[in-house]
Order: sequence, then C-alpha cells, then structure tokens
Amino acid sequence: MRKEWFKEDGLATLASAATNGVSRRGFMKAAGAGLVLGFTFTGGGRMARAAGIPPAAQQPNAFLRIAPDNTITVTVNRLEFGQGVHTALPMLIAEELDADWSQIRGALAPAGEAYKDPAFGIQITGGSGSVAHSWVQYREIGAKARAMLVAAAAQQWGTTPNQVKAANGVLTGPGGRKATYGEMAEAASKQPVPANVVLKNVEDFRFIGKPMPRLDARAKSNGSQQFGMDFKPEGTKIALVARPPVFGAKVKSVDAAAAKALRGVVAVERVPLDRGAEGVAVIADGYWQAKQGRDALKIDWDTSGVEKVDTSKQFAAFRALAAKPGTVAKQADTSKLAAAPKKIDAVYEFPYLAHAPMEPLNCVVDLKGDACTIWAGSQFQTMDQAAAAKTAGLKPEQVTLHTMMAGGGFGRRATPSSDYIVEAVNVAKAYGKGPVKVIWSREDDIKGGYYRPAHVHRAALGLDGKGNIVGWDHTIVGQSIITGSAFEPMMVKNGVDNTMVEGMGEPYKVPLNLTVHNAQANVPVLWWRSVGSTHTAFVMETLIDEAAHAAGMDPVAYRKKLIPADHQRHHLALDLAVGKSGYGTKKLPKGQAYGVALHESFGTVVAYVVTASVEKGVPKLHTVTAGVHCNQAVNPLTIEAQVQGAVLMAVGTTLPGAAITLKDGMVEQSQLSDYTMARMPDMPKVEVHIVPSTQPPTGMGEPGFPPLAPAFANAVYRLTGKRLRKLPFDLATAVKV
Repeated sequence: MRKEWFKEDGLATLASAATNGVSRRGFMKAAGAGLVLGFTFTGGGRMARAAGIPPAAQQPNAFLRIAPDNTITVTVNRLEFGQGVHTALPMLIAEELDADWSQIRGALAPAGEAYKDPAFGIQITGGSGSVAHSWVQYREIGAKARAMLVAAAAQQWGTTPNQVKAANGVLTGPGGRKATYGEMAEAASKQPVPANVVLKNVEDFRFIGKPMPRLDARAKSNGSQQFGMDFKPEGTKIALVARPPVFGAKVKSVDAAAAKALRGVVAVERVPLDRGAEGVAVIADGYWQAKQGRDALKIDWDTSGVEKVDTSKQFAAFRALAAKPGTVAKQADTSKLAAAPKKIDAVYEFPYLAHAPMEPLNCVVDLKGDACTIWAGSQFQTMDQAAAAKTAGLKPEQVTLHTMMAGGGFGRRATPSSDYIVEAVNVAKAYGKGPVKVIWSREDDIKGGYYRPAHVHRAALGLDGKGNIVGWDHTIVGQSIITGSAFEPMMVKNGVDNTMVEGMGEPYKVPLNLTVHNAQANVPVLWWRSVGSTHTAFVMETLIDEAAHAAGMDPVAYRKKLIPADHQRHHLALDLAVGKSGYGTKKLPKGQAYGVALHESFGTVVAYVVTASVEKGVPKLHTVTAGVHCNQAVNPLTIEAQVQGAVLMAVGTTLPGAAITLKDGMVEQSQLSDYTMARMPDMPKVEVHIVPSTQPPTGMGEPGFPPLAPAFANAVYRLTGKRLRKLPFDLATAVKV
C-alpha cells in the first residue's frame, strides 16, 4: 500500500475504508502533516451498477481527524436529518479507537468517492442502511487508527505495541509514560496502515449498545445548528419558482412587468423543470421580495397534452383493475379457496401522501464557468452531483456538493431525477450573476409532487373449519416508483416492482397468490418512509387479525401459529411486546381495547401492542408497547427516538385529512391547514423494548412505521366490530364483520 501525507488546518488526520469492494489508493503527502487514508471504489455496488454510474478517481477524503487538543472529528458519510446517524457512526469509530466520548465531534461529508455506501456503491442515505452498511467500515477505521497510535507510541518509547495501552483517548506505556491521542497523532501518521485489524468482542464494548447522548442535540436545542434553510453565503440571491398547476405543464406566456417593478426583485427567468415541465423563477434580494414578485406574475399555463388526474375517478379505475388478475408476483395453490367454509373478501384504498418534512426543500448553487458549488440537504449525493454536472455542462468532479444538516426528508431528498437540485442549477444558469438559493415554500412542498403512491388492494381469503387459511388470492394496483428510473434493472423483476409487494405474505405460512397492476398516472411518485410497507403491512396485519377472529382464536396466538418456528426474531419481538404490555393479563379501563400487529422491514422486526378507544366516533390511541428486534442495538436512545417518531408519523396517516387528492389534475391541498399531520396531542404513550442480540445491526429509520396503523385499526375493530379498509380512518365507511 502506498501512503503519503498532507496537512489540513493543522490537524493530524486519520482515515480508512471499508473492506467491501474497494481498493485503497491515491494518498497525498505534505511534509510535517498528519495522515489521510483515501480510497476509491473499483466496481461499485449494486445500486451504482444499476444506475450506470462508473467508478471515478477523486480526491481521497478523511474520515477521522485528531486535533492537537485531542478533539476527534468523525466525518459522517450520510445525511443527518433526524435519524441519529450523526451520533451512531461516530460511536462505531469511538468504540474501536477507545476514544474519550466527550472529545468526539461529527461532520457531514460532502459528495465524494470515498464516502459511498459500501453496499450500494453510491453515496446515499436511505433504506435504513446507514449503520447496517457501515457497521464494519467505521469500526475498522477506528481500529486501524488505534493500532497506528499504539505503534507510534511504542516506537517513541522503545517498547512493543503489546506494552502500550490505549483507553479513553490516552496512551499509557511502561514506566508510567502517557500521551494523548492528539499528542501522538503526528507520529502515528508515519506508521504503516495495518492491512488487517481484529475488532472488539461484544463483551468489550464501551459505547455500542449503551444509551449515548446525541452529538447534535445541544446545537439543535439551543438553535445554533445551521440547516440548509439557514445557509446563505454572502451575495446570494433568493429565488422562488412558479410551478405549473398540473404536473408536466409548460408556460404559454408570462407577464412579469409587475414583478420586475417591485423593489428587491432582480430578475425573472423562465426555467425548465422536472418531468419536461416549465416554470418561472423570480430572483430577489430576499425571500419576501421573491414571494411578492412571484405572486405578481401573470402566467398563462399550457396544460394541453398532459393528463389531468381526478382522485375519485382514479380510485374507481384502480378498483376495476383490482378485480382482474395482474402480473404474477407470487404463486400459490388457491384451489381450495372457492369451497372454503369461511371467506374474507376485502378491498383496501390508500391515498397519495406528501413527505412534508419540517424543513421544505432548499438548495444553494454557485455556478461559475468551470465549477459549480452546491449546498443542500441531499440524501443522494452521488446522483445529485452527477445530475447537477450534466445540467451545468460540467464533469462530476467539477461539482462540489456540500451536505447540509436537514430538517427531515422521509425520502423526498432522494429523488432519482434530482429534481430540486437540477431546478436550482437551471435557475443559477438562467440568472448567471452569482450564487442563488432556491427555496420551496410549504405550499410548494405540498403541491410539488413526488408522493407516496396511491394503491388499491383486493383480497380473497378462504379458511377451513379449523381456521386455517387454505387459499389467499390478492391483487395490488398502483404506480411503480421504480419503473422508468435508473434502478429498474435492479428492483423490477419480471415486470413487478419489488417495493410494491414487499412484506406481502410475510412472515406467515400462507398460500398467497399475488398479482400486481402497474397503473399509469400523471402524478410523480417516490419512496416514502418504509416504502411499500406503508400499505402492505396494513393489509397483511388487519387481514391476519380478521382471520384470527373468524377462526375464533386470540390474535396473538393465531399469529404465532402461522409464523414458522425458524422465524425466531418475529416470535421474540412479538413475545416481548405482549409481555411488556400486559396483553391478556392486564385489565384495561372501560371503553379501551388492545390491538396487535407486527412487521419486518429493512431487516428489522417491530411488534406493537396498542390500546385505543373510540370517543364520540373518533378513534383515539392511548398507549403503544413496542418489541423491536434490530439485532445489535448501537444506540438504544436513537432506536427509542426512531420508534417514537415513526409512531407519531404513522398515527398521522390515520387522521382525517391525511391524504393528497387531485381534481382536474391539480393537487387540492396546499398547507398544513388542509393536509393533516399528527401533532403532539395525537401522541400516545410509547414504551420501546429491544430484544438483546449480538448479530450485526439492521435498519431502524423506517421499521417503526408499518405496524402502527394496523395495530390501531385492530383495536378499533374490537371496540366497534368494524373493519377499517381505508387510510385515513373513516368509521362511516368501515365494514361491519
């Protein structure tokens, strides 16, 4: 291995790489400086290959920096937008480095070859894979840095490495010799990088598995944390874009005289938008001037040639399609269904949903002749960097993308078309006089597209005299979020978008025959927190519950009967939630009932036991007890927070008004006043219990969402005898069974 040195801000710098599919090369040297271990991908991961992204040799990047004052900065190769990765990944390095946690800091990585996800081959925050995919990568970084520090101390002190102890940021040797990591980092830079290191055993963990305070908690609590929305370089103008009322429409004509006459408005430009649409950007000194200018525009939109979706008509069409078999996703023998003594027939409807993060989209672009600098809360740095370069007529290496802290996203900041990034680059190109910040208002965000797709499910189940499911015929209708994207080769098999059917039939041993219809609609759709499990879990867990009642069995006992013994993680999560909740043993207050559901997504099993009531015809959730099996829990505090957040978000999908609807092609909702989001009064008491495990961790950002709504619906059934077949909940249309 070739190693060289360079100096950066007076810091001794240490970095390393994952062992999965990478080569380590391209190091740089500068006299009297610290160490950088950079690397580039040689083959990329499955997502990179599917998207046709070639490996590129770029500047090596530092993962770990040790300052003379012993401050240790860990570079996080993801986006931090509330999920806690800004703490979890530094924990992995700190663990193997044997660092002093009080000296650990986090920094978000820019777009860079070294920072690509070891599994996907692109820099991405999604799929609940941040910790799971970097579990070995970041631990190796810490272990190799520790080995180099120990070797340096041993050399200076004239002893052997096994006589040097590293603990809590301090090196100790024979004769009482001591040195902090900061004092030894420069010498460590001259040590060879270990080819292999032995990682700690679980029983030796000091940080992993312990509830650790978040590194970003104080700054976010006192308001000093800078998010993308806060960032405005000197000389930057603010732009708002008037987007067409119907997706894909263009500008027929625009009268900008009134806008240009307003004080503070510096330019009005027509710009190309996502999906072949066109808009008008108003560029001004500040947000208010840009908004006033946009409001003053007189635009005649050309909506000819684009479909104008109507929600009521769309659901009618979806229901008609659901009555017919579609493309086969799973096959099973359903010959016993017709003659089964007990049958369940159900049709489910799920609306479009907006991501609606607390911080709407924003992007700063400084475009020069041969370079482009971008500041954005990107979930998709590799894709966004490439898309920005193509738009600007540059090479990806000419685009610098700084990752900003973001206030939520839930998938909206990871668009395959990089829509908001490309839009901002187009605005900067049209303006051409300096940096521009494009801001989406809340209304822009709600109406701006890329929603969780609407779906219709049709299910027909047959049960024998003992309550066994002898046949299950099922059809799903909805738009594919993958078909037509760069990821289609990887995620669409035999015409079936795997994200549409994920979780169907699982983990139960049932004869499920599953088909799908990929419907077409002029509505942009995208992954949304927990993706297909947002609807499949609701259908599966309410139907299994209904089958249990039809069989005359307790819903928990029925589930355990249908879950194979080798699905131990499901049994353990369910048993933990049931045991901690008092289900079956604790008497509830009058008017309350239990509801149960469990679901696996992104490798993690979450089981919920909830209590609910119906007050004046309105379902009310009181308590939620969670049993979580995510293998090794890295930071229990983060896991608890993710489950709590997922619970509240899932409760929101059950509330009246939690739907995006369209009429004449236009989205009818525009603000949080008419698009319902859950608020603190909707929050139940949540208890989170984690199944102990020493296996490599699985995802936690999304798995807490799917089983909540079905558990809630199952409790409502116990209270009312009605089955809820739609989200959001509507007892008026619920089915009496």
